[in-house]
Amino acid sequence: MFDPNGDTVGRVRDAVVRPRPGQLPPRVVGLVAEMPMRRRIFVPIGRVTAIEADAVILNTGMLNLRRFEKRPGELLVIEDLLDRRVKINDTDREGTVVDVAMESDRTGEWTLTRVAVRELTGRLTRRGHVHQLEWNEVRGLIGAPDTQGTAGLLALLENMRPADLANALQELSDARRVEVATALDDERLADVLEELPEHDQVEIIAALGRERAADILEEMDPDDAADLLAELPKPDQDALLDLMEPDEASKVSQLLDYTPGTAGSLMTSEPIILPPDSTIAEALARIREPQLSPAVAAAVFVTRPPNDTPTGRYLGVVHFQRLLREMPSALLGGAVDNDIDPLDPATPLSEITRRMATYNLVCMPVVDSNNRLVGAVTVDDVLDHLLPPDWRDRDQLETAPGGSPVPRPSHLTGRPVSVPAREDNRRG
Repeated sequence: MFDPNGDTVGRVRDAVVRPRPGQLPPRVVGLVAEMPMRRRIFVPIGRVTAIEADAVILNTGMLNLRRFEKRPGELLVIEDLLDRRVKINDTDREGTVVDVAMESDRTGEWTLTRVAVRELTGRLTRRGHVHQLEWNEVRGLIGAPDTQGTAGLLALLENMRPADLANALQELSDARRVEVATALDDERLADVLEELPEHDQVEIIAALGRERAADILEEMDPDDAADLLAELPKPDQDALLDLMEPDEASKVSQLLDYTPGTAGSLMTSEPIILPPDSTIAEALARIREPQLSPAVAAAVFVTRPPNDTPTGRYLGVVHFQRLLREMPSALLGGAVDNDIDPLDPATPLSEITRRMATYNLVCMPVVDSNNRLVGAVTVDDVLDHLLPPDWRDRDQLETAPGGSPVPRPSHLTGRPVSVPAREDNRRG
């Protein structure tokens, strides 16, 4: 979505429609746009001057920035209509909605006019024919939620980053959120759960069944899995830990034993660890592994064997910038930095923050009383615990365009992007 000057306003995520009586197609009242900082806003359709293949163009004026909320009686095309099971009029054939077309008439009013329906064949190995039908040729489009599948919505969400997908899930109804989340594969769902508020995590985990919930916890980073388990009653914690692989369960159990708000409770127990006789080339290969977060990949910790936490004697750390300055064939032990004292598992959050800020670090080692590396605290771990507990919950806090958090306003704020011929100021 672009303003008249060609500047990006946001990305279109859905269309808001209002059903009409009888067989009349629903009227499109606006679009849902996602702006920076993942805020979704309502853009009245009257503010749209052009819809092109890859862009929506707005006219000049002010645009409300309050968070979008669907009103009673309204539908979202992607959330509510895609994958819905319907019947083709005058036949007994059933199908699922795979696409919907919207068109404008001579007065500039937009309506949903055509529906693409894939016919159900009853055979797993054969895909049904896709029919392009007029709106009034399809029955069941405005129906019960349990007639709606998830395949099309999952396809639309497939390429989203985990944080953006988590944000999209929060826009869905409770039942739909659980349905879509449980349809994700284990690795994808684990990544998304790490980005959701605690109450959504618990709701989804509870809906999975214990066997699959244990599999998901194994896919999560141990510190994130421990944080999720800490939200559950003790009997549920124990049951899930018993179902997890012993090695994974042991890492999570150790983190649960630390006092909340200390380095032990914040740390990841799986930083990059290598022995001193590894080469710089080997260390660079490790930090290039795509599944590592940037904060974890910022440093390689050097210890005596064993090199799984708790390790042998901790020797020091090699930051990635130092790795880039050394010869690939050089030994890692010759590049170790041990000038900064590591953290103790009992170090409180306030001290961790002060030391990371003092030395401009994005991660710090955590060692036990025997000088064994037990984990590392990263800057994202610290931020997660410095922010309010509900910072991931979109219903609790709004974010201003500049990035600063503000309370949800009772008034409307705006920025110059569009002025409609017909103002719709019922919400942002």
